[in-house]
Amino acid sequence: MRPDKVPQPNAAVEGLHRIDHSRFAPANRRRLSAPALRTFLAIADLWGLTEEQRRLMLGYPSRSTYHNWCKQAREHGAFTLDVDVLIRISATLGIHQALGILFVEERQGIDWLRTPHHAAVFGGQSPLAVATSGTQDGLLTVRRFLDGARGGLYMPPNAVDEAFTPYDESEIVMR
Repeated sequence: MRPDKVPQPNAAVEGLHRIDHSRFAPANRRRLSAPALRTFLAIADLWGLTEEQRRLMLGYPSRSTYHNWCKQAREHGAFTLDVDVLIRISATLGIHQALGILFVEERQGIDWLRTPHHAAVFGGQSPLAVATSGTQDGLLTVRRFLDGARGGLYMPPNAVDEAFTPYDESEIVMR
């Protein structure tokens, strides 16, 4: 192809593919690592996760690495987690947040995590089994499912939604 005939990039399309690399800069990851891990550990305690399950959710670091991270986090020390680990922690935080929105009581959300589920993405396993499979995709699958449920898909309505009465045309105002 001649140089004068090379298609020029569309600015709008180019913007869609641009990643903010500063989010992944070591200084930013270092700033986020200790508070992110402390929050992850608090959620893991709440969910009653074993050390093995915690390590699986974090990408299965060695026991010594995991314990070193935990010690550094508890002492507010400085350390830098990999992007993969931070994404896994972020997914865990999203799961925890979604459970808090979908279930009135914390215990109900934890029970939902531990109960085998009939949805195709879980294949009869509990969402927690999928989340602790050791893959980032397992965590993100549970997170996406709950995000869909928050949007009204997959799960029956909660008590607030069951009592909702639809608006009729007289209540809709168009300006």
